[in-house]
Amino acid sequence: MQMIIKAALSVAIILVATTIGKKLPSAAGLIGVMPLTGALILIWIYLDSNGNPETMQEFTKGALWGILPSILFFLVAFLCFKKNLPLSVVLAASFGIWLVGALVHQWFLK
Repeated sequence: MQMIIKAALSVAIILVATTIGKKLPSAAGLIGVMPLTGALILIWIYLDSNGNPETMQEFTKGALWGILPSILFFLVAFLCFKKNLPLSVVLAASFGIWLVGALVHQWFLK
């Protein structure tokens, strides 16, 4: 049951953001990166780990430093869209740079 609630909340957030994005794309962008998703994950991890302080500290450290690869993702996407590149190229380039950033992220946090 808990998995269904998690999935339903996640889908609801995505649907709200995409619905808002039809009229206010920049607001949808803000919703897409707002701490709401991080807060939900924080709650799920807290409940799943019985509030284990080490687990919570590791999650928040990973999230804090994980912001950097996400910034790279959106920076590359923005630059690609400015060059009028097709969505497939934008996504490939953005995920590629995010993956490099994520690998560096994991390497530094070991």
